Amino acid sequence: MAHIGNGYFDKRGHFFKTPEEATVSDIAAILGRIGDGESLAPGIAQMLLDRRADIEEVFIQHDAMVRRNNEDIAADNVTPLHITTKRDI
Repeated sequence: MAHIGNGYFDKRGHFFKTPEEATVSDIAAILGRIGDGESLAPGIAQMLLDRRADIEEVFIQHDAMVRRNNEDIAADNVTPLHITTKRDI
């Protein structure tokens, strides 16, 4: 007998039973093929999803450091570093 069900789709349009499975598929696609033989990307994607809170905290800290660095550069007491390249010579 027919019945109603829920499904989730990744960006490529593949069907999954849970949102976690669809998300892992999208992350694995972003990572691309990793390793020889069978790709490690799906396992790494699952680890990223499982450790999401910790990873988000690292990015929050990173953004704060970048913001602070940009504020320091904008301050009058810091001279921006000019890097000479071969084009400059």
